[in-house]
Parts: sequence; structure tokens; C-alpha cells
Amino acid sequence: DVGASQLIADGSIKLKTGSVGRIAEAAVVTDDGTELPADLVVLATGYQPMTSLAATFMEREAVDKLGAVWGLGSNTTADPGPWEGELRNMWKPTAQEGLWLHGGNLMQNRFYSHVLALQLKARQVGMPTPVYGLASGGEE
Repeated sequence: DVGASQLIADGSIKLKTGSVGRIAEAAVVTDDGTELPADLVVLATGYQPMTSLAATFMEREAVDKLGAVWGLGSNTTADPGPWEGELRNMWKPTAQEGLWLHGGNLMQNRFYSHVLALQLKARQVGMPTPVYGLASGGEE
């Protein structure tokens, strides 16, 4: 639980499904007229593939070269192979030279920001930085 999962399970945070009709001064009014008092409204609409976000600031050719982001290559519909042994294109060099991706939840961002910074600094000062990749037969 890295958020409010237990509070939701315990009933401390209530969930309401449906569409928002409007937001009033101190409430959210659903399209069926239900008024839900609210001190704060969080609009969490950022769930989309990382490549969709990348396409807003990169040329399509670069996005296609990047390929899948996240997933381990477990050979399922939502996570096609090949198996790489680690998260695809996160906190490591990508097929698009100079493009590094950083994202995830707060814990991932806190931890991997250090890992990413060390990799970038090592390259900046000319240290050898082999990249692990089972898909290519080991270290590249």
C-alpha cells in the first residue's frame, strides 16, 4: 500500500462511480444529481501509456524507435515479449539516443532518481557503463 488502499478498504475513504455533472463551490455534483460534499477534488486523469505522452513532444519516428515502456516482456497481450529481465526503457538507456525515462509512483521516483543520476553522471565523466539485457544475450 503506497497510497490510500487500506483507507479505501476500511471504508474511511468512500468511492462513487459515475460521471461528474459539475463541480460546485463545496461539492461535486454527479450527472444523476447526487451532491457529494468535498473539501478537495483531485482530478487524476494521467493514466496513459508513456509512449502517448512522449508523442506529444517527440517525432513519431523517435517514439516508434523507443518501443514499449514499462512491463517485463512477460509475453501476454498487455505485456508482449521479449523478456528483458528488468523494466523496459525505465531508468536506463533507451533505443532513442539521449532519451531517458523516469516515472512511476512516489517511492519509485525517490529511489530511482538516485540510480538515474548516477548513470548520467558516470556517462558524463566517461566511466564505462555496460547495460544489462537478456534479450541481447547479456551485457551490451
